[in-house]
Amino acid sequence: MNRNTSFFNGPVVAITILLMAALAGCASFNAQNKESLLIAAGFRTRTPSTARQQAMFNRMMPYQLERRVRNGKVLYAYADKDKNLVYIGGENEYQKYKQLALQQSIAEDQLAAAQINEDAALYDSDWGPYWGPWNPWW
Repeated sequence: MNRNTSFFNGPVVAITILLMAALAGCASFNAQNKESLLIAAGFRTRTPSTARQQAMFNRMMPYQLERRVRNGKVLYAYADKDKNLVYIGGENEYQKYKQLALQQSIAEDQLAAAQINEDAALYDSDWGPYWGPWNPWW
């Protein structure tokens, strides 16, 4: 095969690796953020210590909050497979977690809107008078 026409040339491979690393970093950040919210909501952490607990832990979906009913009581569990931890909470903790996640989402939306407004103000004050309208037919 001609080396110059190979799909797997140096820059393509390097860019692919960088993109994969960036996406993995985002996933790690999202998991850390979720775990911080769970702790703030009152979830407790447990390390599986018996063979039965380890088997249950191994069956759990990683980084997903799961709802379970045990002895008529609703429990929520979240498995961090990298740290070998389970976050466990009841209905009250889950409701608090949802409230905290909503507050965080609203705060992030407000920050994004403020940044958009700031960018628009910069455009109006810095670029508008010098460049005029972007559409030449206006």
